[in-house]
Amino acid sequence: MNEDIRLQLTKIGNDAKKASNALSMASEDKKNQALMNMAELIENNQDEILKANNTDMKKAEEKGISDSFLDRLYLDKDRISSISNGLRSIVELNDPVGEEIGRWQRPNGLDISRVRTPLGVIGVIYESRPNVTADAGALCLKAGNAVILRGGSESFHSSNAIHKFLVQGLEASNLPKHSIQIIPTTDREAVGLLLGGLNGNIDVIVPRGGKSLVERVQNEAKIPVFGHLEGICHLYVDKSADLTKAKDIIINAKMRRPGICGAAETLLIDKNSDKSFLPLLVNSLKDSGCEVRGCEETLKLTDNIISANDEDWSTEYLEAIISVKIVDGVEEAISHIGEYSTNHTDSIITEDNDIAEKFMREVDSAIVMHNTSTQFADGGEFGMGAEIGIATGRFHARGPVGVEQLTSFKYIVRGSGQIRP
Repeated sequence: MNEDIRLQLTKIGNDAKKASNALSMASEDKKNQALMNMAELIENNQDEILKANNTDMKKAEEKGISDSFLDRLYLDKDRISSISNGLRSIVELNDPVGEEIGRWQRPNGLDISRVRTPLGVIGVIYESRPNVTADAGALCLKAGNAVILRGGSESFHSSNAIHKFLVQGLEASNLPKHSIQIIPTTDREAVGLLLGGLNGNIDVIVPRGGKSLVERVQNEAKIPVFGHLEGICHLYVDKSADLTKAKDIIINAKMRRPGICGAAETLLIDKNSDKSFLPLLVNSLKDSGCEVRGCEETLKLTDNIISANDEDWSTEYLEAIISVKIVDGVEEAISHIGEYSTNHTDSIITEDNDIAEKFMREVDSAIVMHNTSTQFADGGEFGMGAEIGIATGRFHARGPVGVEQLTSFKYIVRGSGQIRP
């Protein structure tokens, strides 16, 4: 093990722990002022951030990285403005720290309440999206947590440029500059140290990236993990669907941004749907630049598509590719999702509310939708201001992880001299 990296990470962990103690007591006004400072600094220093992003983009292009990956890495003035606006939207959220989420009295007169508390120190490991630097830093701050960020090597310069202005925003509000830290190396050894918890200084890890990253985190982490392995998102078109509505939803769910975890990967169509729908849909998908792969029944109904195999149903493409399967009603759709789902996001398109309720009740995913695009699987779209990621596990944090999910709770027990018999 590189001793210099170990010492550097140990100091970062110790500094984060000290900062988290101060942040847990910080006022809502002070945290909000820091967020407003950050938003303004990022907006006023777009050129510096874009220059850093250009460096990352050139290196990524030279490596021959995929278009979907480049899209996640790319920044322009509109995307930087979105980052700033995301910070401002977090200001508008209620501060969860100290919120009373339950209160009751016992027959012996004890008054018991449950209140939200910060988690402490959060480690966030992510890959190509530089905006995660700001989103994760801001959400953790709002919830009273310190955060240690470890971005991917491809976004190293972009993430560090954004981080610089987050720290300046903290300092301008007299909050500890170590509240938001970034690992200053791309050495993979640093990830291993983070997963070990830095001598007990990290309380939870949030991975945000591809399957190999998340698998490593889930397999090696010695502390709790919020995250999801893959986003194999399904759309099911029921026989009672409005087919015009269905076509628009499907095109959006797949092609708006094919490289995000909320993009649809598998399309299930009721065998009793109008037979003219599938050929028209396939043409629209192909006109949008999407490759279509289909089961045997799909191949009988339309031309010019590729035959799907078993591997397609368990593949998160993150590209302009979709697999299509004809199913025998909602029961088979639910069964297929149950077998291949990664418990991320699944959506039904139907005008039959009873069928919709059955689907939403029986599909065991973090997010289940009716008559809308899976691309809405996003904390910002849920009104959370932003998200630190999507969690599909069984912890209290499931679905988009926003400020509330970045808190724990404690019990406050008020007595008047009671003793236990």
